[in-house]
Amino acid sequence: MEGASFGAGRAGGAIDPVDFLKQPQTLLRVTTWIFSIVVFGSIINECYVNKDSQHPELLCIFNENESACSYGIAVGVIAFFGCIFFFVVDLYFQQISSVKDRKRAVLLDLGFSGFLAFLWFVAFCFLANQWQRTTLTRGFSQGADAARAAITFSFFSIIIWVVLALRALQRYRLGTDMSLFATEQFGTEPSASYPGYPGGSGVESTETYQSPPFTETLEPNPKGYQVPAY
Repeated sequence: MEGASFGAGRAGGAIDPVDFLKQPQTLLRVTTWIFSIVVFGSIINECYVNKDSQHPELLCIFNENESACSYGIAVGVIAFFGCIFFFVVDLYFQQISSVKDRKRAVLLDLGFSGFLAFLWFVAFCFLANQWQRTTLTRGFSQGADAARAAITFSFFSIIIWVVLALRALQRYRLGTDMSLFATEQFGTEPSASYPGYPGGSGVESTETYQSPPFTETLEPNPKGYQVPAY
């Protein structure tokens, strides 16, 4: 019932931290979490610089456009906390017993991943456009590497969030394939037997339970009964 469970095993299964960390989806979330730190960290720490000695105030290095720096920081922070939230959801996803709750979690993941991919696309285009229009002065040259890093990791973040959205869509399609319930839980024949009850170890037994056919025969003279003579 892996497909019917939205890409996860049966509810209540034990969580193996090593296997969980090795999953591709976990590695993707950790990677985009790191990328978000690089983007907003670079902008906050090194993309506010003095233009020259005659202008002591701090200016955004992206064409002196405060909106560019603010937008890059905002998207990075949103992605940072979003990765943490869905990392926890993935960790406890197998403990969710309700199919409806699993469906909501997968849909939320799908919507959020698609939304973040769009935000990172806008961030990449916005920052790259403003950087092309920037006149590098002596002061701005000090933060040039940080600006390029923010643009580069914004582009990589687009790819990762698109992959996460596609994986969430795949899990949703697996979960909504109702044919899996019919083929895995119950047989299609009227005389098909029911699956065995799970044993004490949690593993289903190989025995099946089926009502016996009507094999009783009527005896001509049941025991203890005599036909009266008239």
